Amino acid sequence: MAKKQDSALPQKLRLRIKSYDHKLIDNSARQIIESAERNDAKVVGPIPLPTEVKRYTVNRSTFVKKDAREQFELRVHKRLVEILDPNQKIIESLSNLNLPAGVDVEIKMI
Repeated sequence: MAKKQDSALPQKLRLRIKSYDHKLIDNSARQIIESAERNDAKVVGPIPLPTEVKRYTVNRSTFVKKDAREQFELRVHKRLVEILDPNQKIIESLSNLNLPAGVDVEIKMI
């Protein structure tokens, strides 16, 4: 039996993008994809992941009027972008990318 070699398996760069604003996250994903495609990378995505919704209910008054309440929610939008067989040039261009504030990008090599 022949052993599988790790170098034969394709490498992937997985980017997980999070933001509270859906317009910001779409523009950031587009910037990342354009940057990767300029360096001849094969890109999969952006794949929309489920939006995480955090809901909070707060009394309007301090300790009376229990029926008067306000409800707030925070929506965390997420996208997944995969770059197949990344080289050093692609990783360098992604690290030099200037993304707007409020956009969080997690980069994982798998």
